[in-house]
Amino acid sequence: MPTPVNPPRGMRDHLPADKRRREGVLSVIRGVYRSYGFDEIETPVVEESSRLHSGLGGDNEKQVFAVLRRGLDLDDLRSAESVLGLADLGLRFDLTVPLARFYASHRAELPTVFRSVQIAPVWRAERPQKGRYRQFVQCDIDVLGEAGPLAEIELIQATTAVLEALGLTGTTIRVNDRRILLAMLAHWSVPEALTDQALIVVDKLDKVGVDGVVAELVDLGVTTPGLDDALAQLADASWATGEGDDAPWLDRAAFADLVALRDALPGATLRFDPTLVRGMGYYTGTIFEIAHPDVPYSLGGGGRYDGMIGRFLGSEVPAAGFSLGFERLVDLVTLATDDDEGLALVYDKKVEPVELLALQRELLAGGERRVRLEKKAKNFTNQLDGLAAAGFTRFVTVRGGESAADLEVRTIG
Repeated sequence: MPTPVNPPRGMRDHLPADKRRREGVLSVIRGVYRSYGFDEIETPVVEESSRLHSGLGGDNEKQVFAVLRRGLDLDDLRSAESVLGLADLGLRFDLTVPLARFYASHRAELPTVFRSVQIAPVWRAERPQKGRYRQFVQCDIDVLGEAGPLAEIELIQATTAVLEALGLTGTTIRVNDRRILLAMLAHWSVPEALTDQALIVVDKLDKVGVDGVVAELVDLGVTTPGLDDALAQLADASWATGEGDDAPWLDRAAFADLVALRDALPGATLRFDPTLVRGMGYYTGTIFEIAHPDVPYSLGGGGRYDGMIGRFLGSEVPAAGFSLGFERLVDLVTLATDDDEGLALVYDKKVEPVELLALQRELLAGGERRVRLEKKAKNFTNQLDGLAAAGFTRFVTVRGGESAADLEVRTIG
């Protein structure tokens, strides 16, 4: 039997038609973000291992693809306590940690408030499943240096514009604030050491219900009287909460910021969701996530992460970002493919290569955007179907001795 030649699990090949479609969606995303004043940057696919394991990435740090140091020998392998001890680099698991390092490296060359776009692949060594891959593209915008709510407003406005430009309807942006979550846990007397675990449990409220969350919190040692009633109130919370409701777990200042965010974005469909957690440990304030009724997972998310850049720079810099999950998004988007009015030169085998290449150059110089050389096949109908699938809308037949002006252009289909 032949050896399997599939790509590694959780990674995919993209055929030409799929690649064109993906690039079309990316072109729309880039265009919208650029129109809102964001500048695109590029960072390396690898970062120092210590940076990727600095406690900023939550569970994603456990999924880093490690790059082993060069020159290791058998003694190094035997004496190492873990794989991480042998690695000096790792593939990036998101684009936010590299952005923080980038800003720390280039701050003197950047504006006081820097609005960045990064669109690139990231890698996570997790178990592949539907909608989740080991290599996938993220589309990030970030505002660095703006401490006020303008940063979040710009991020949500620009991202909402992207969704509209892609023709994606029915989306909702769920919003919350880490300060609300932390105040809630403090009210429930959750020990600080259990904060991360408790937040993971609360994040399951819409999946396992009040009873399920209470049971898991009790297993953690959280036995606050009236916890079930508090969770039920949490599940029913709305924008009205804080405007007459006496919920003792609510951080009023944080909620006021969310209300201000809503009022500044009347065209966006925002929903306050106090159970929204977001898994990254670096969030410090507002958090948000894109929900769509046709899929059970988010299409992107982000929030404020004021403490991250200071770890690299030595001085605090306010920061907020929004990341689109491109692989999930692209499956929901229907866009017309830009086929560039491609022209195929279908030639007989007797035509000399020098003549074909001269015709191709002449046609390109004359304004054609895409010209392909195609040797005429026995099944010409199937050949034309294949050209149409590849984005070619017209063809000419070359028998030899013609100039570009002599060629009769015909439509495919």
